[in-house]
Amino acid sequence: MSDFRTPVEARESTNEQLERIRQHIHPHCVVCGPDNLAGLHLNFVALPDGSVQADFDCRRLFEGYPNTLHGGVICSLLDGAMTNCLFAHGRAALTAEMNVRFKRPVATERAATVRAWVTASCHPLYYVAADLRQDGQVMTTATAKFMEQSTD
Repeated sequence: MSDFRTPVEARESTNEQLERIRQHIHPHCVVCGPDNLAGLHLNFVALPDGSVQADFDCRRLFEGYPNTLHGGVICSLLDGAMTNCLFAHGRAALTAEMNVRFKRPVATERAATVRAWVTASCHPLYYVAADLRQDGQVMTTATAKFMEQSTD
C-alpha cells in the first residue's frame, strides 16, 4: 500500500491525524463520533502496520437474536473501522460498496476487537478490508470500496 500522506501530514503522527480528521468531519458519527451522545464512542488507534483497531463491549443492548450481537451493529462497526483507517492515512471517503461475510455469531456480553486496513488505492477509490474478532477468532469480515471526499 502506498503512503497517501503529503509532506505536511507526514510530520503529524498517524494517530494525531486520525483524531484531527475524525474531530473535523466526523464528530457526530454513531460509531466513533465524540459529539454523538447516543453513539458507541469507539476509540480507533492506528497501528504500525497501517491498520486501525478498536475494542467494543458487545452489550446485550445491541442484541439481535438471544445472546447474539445484531448484524446491523456488526456492519456499522466494520464500516466505522474502515472509515477510520482511511482517516489514519489522511483521507476521508464515503462507503460506495460493502460486502460482509458472517462466519460465526458474535456473542453479547463478551468483548470484541474490530480492525481495518487498506488493501489498494486508485484515486479517488480506496479498497479497504476489516474483520471483527472475539476471543482471538475471526467472526466477521468485510471488504469495501470508498470514494474520496474533501476533508475541508
